[in-house]
Amino acid sequence: MSGKIVIFGATGGIGEASARRLHAQGRELHLVARNYDLLSPLASELGASFTLADLDEAGAFACVAEEAAQGASLAGLIFAIGTINLKPLARLTRADFERDYLVNAIWAAEAVQAALPALAKQEGGASVVLFSSVAVAQGFPNHASISMAKGAVEGLMRSLAAELAPKIRVNCIAPSLTRTKLASKLTSNAQMADAIGAMHALPRLGEPQDVASLATFLVSHEASWITGQLMAVDGGRSTLRPKG
Repeated sequence: MSGKIVIFGATGGIGEASARRLHAQGRELHLVARNYDLLSPLASELGASFTLADLDEAGAFACVAEEAAQGASLAGLIFAIGTINLKPLARLTRADFERDYLVNAIWAAEAVQAALPALAKQEGGASVVLFSSVAVAQGFPNHASISMAKGAVEGLMRSLAAELAPKIRVNCIAPSLTRTKLASKLTSNAQMADAIGAMHALPRLGEPQDVASLATFLVSHEASWITGQLMAVDGGRSTLRPKG
């Protein structure tokens, strides 16, 4: 299958794991991140083009789309950027809400919007993968801001899946807590990590590869009849309770 796949947040966790899996499958990649010291060697290792981007800057998404496509089509887009902002409601500020909504929902929408012309050119159709969280469906304390933002991502996914069909498929993955740099404040404490892991029917935390395996499937031709779906990679946490 020809056409590049753009991966936002490619230098750590789920984004990097997805890039490595896709590279092993022979897919052509365009990587996006803001840390040159991490991005450049990874792109070199994977033979990928890349854009060094601060997504807070005006025009960043247009620049990514232009450098990734270079007038050709794009086969897929994985938006693996997010936040983990856990505070009780009394401590959340408007700035917290606005930042979480911007990074998770608005940036995801703008990434797809900028890439849309190139995605629509892809022969055989293109695929977009967004990310939510198990917390949206489960209702965890201290998750008000991030759950609100990720809930918006789920709504965005469904709307885009309807609007962009049949040329572009759009799906969303909702992981439980996964061992990434972003989650390190929760996972670096072994006792806390074990306690959270025990809350899952499959009693461990997620690994980036667990989530990347689904992301890479969703951008493949094997998933060509799947769109508008929210899929959990969560050790069963969204639907099951661990044995007593």
